[in-house]
Amino acid sequence: MFGKVLISLFFISVFHHEPTDAQKKKETLLSEKVTQMMEWASKRSVVRMNGDKFRRFVKAPPRNYSVVIMFTALQPQRQCGVCRQADEEFQVLANSWRYSSAFTNKVFFASVDFDEGSDVFQMLNMNSAPTFLHFPSKGKPRRSDTYELQVRGFAAEQLARWVADRTDVQIRVIRPPNYAGPLLLGFLLAVIGGLAYLRRHNLEFLFNKNVWAFSALCFVLIMTSGQMWNHIRGPPYAHKNPSTGQVSYIHGSSQAQFVAETHIVLLFSILQLNVYSHLYRQH
Repeated sequence: MFGKVLISLFFISVFHHEPTDAQKKKETLLSEKVTQMMEWASKRSVVRMNGDKFRRFVKAPPRNYSVVIMFTALQPQRQCGVCRQADEEFQVLANSWRYSSAFTNKVFFASVDFDEGSDVFQMLNMNSAPTFLHFPSKGKPRRSDTYELQVRGFAAEQLARWVADRTDVQIRVIRPPNYAGPLLLGFLLAVIGGLAYLRRHNLEFLFNKNVWAFSALCFVLIMTSGQMWNHIRGPPYAHKNPSTGQVSYIHGSSQAQFVAETHIVLLFSILQLNVYSHLYRQH
């Protein structure tokens, strides 16, 4: 019995080590970084970072939390309308995470503006905005840690799916109430009902083939121009390179599109319809 006790004490003395000063310093630094990030997140769901903050809280170890960063250019002189739209969706996503009951220090959301952190853009060889990157808690970002904005759009729901894929954190997107759609629909129904009431003694227009044909063509043109795709994916209207200022209205890939392309296709379809209508009248 006494021998077993001596053996146990021997193994404890061999395998048990007190934390070294370096380990204690590392744990203290990590605790300070997490505490600081939590404090910033409590004030703003999206933490604003410059070059110094990025290097200290994202690039430099130790770090046991993931950071999802939107690189953007929101200053008025940049004239990046897409950046403002993407920022609104990113704020919705970050607020949904920050004010959820599942909120932890596992994931933080941050932004780096070109005018506040141009050195970060240069460090990452980044020449376009907005861009979303995920910096994992361990290791370097992979290719899949770059969000495919031009393919998936910047809707908060699409971003939430990407975050869940990269971090295993499920975020339920909660949007503030928007009454514009119901009010517009109610107004439209009221106008149609009013017109039908005024012409209640002469409703022959409801049986007019030309009216129904024109309505059907309008619906077909709206659907084929890509409006439904825009509603589902939420792509940007156009893309502007913050470095060169060049604006692209046509997407370079056949797998995605900008909203501007939808309007261009719809315009050409309407012009084509007018040409066919004119030729039909001549015959």
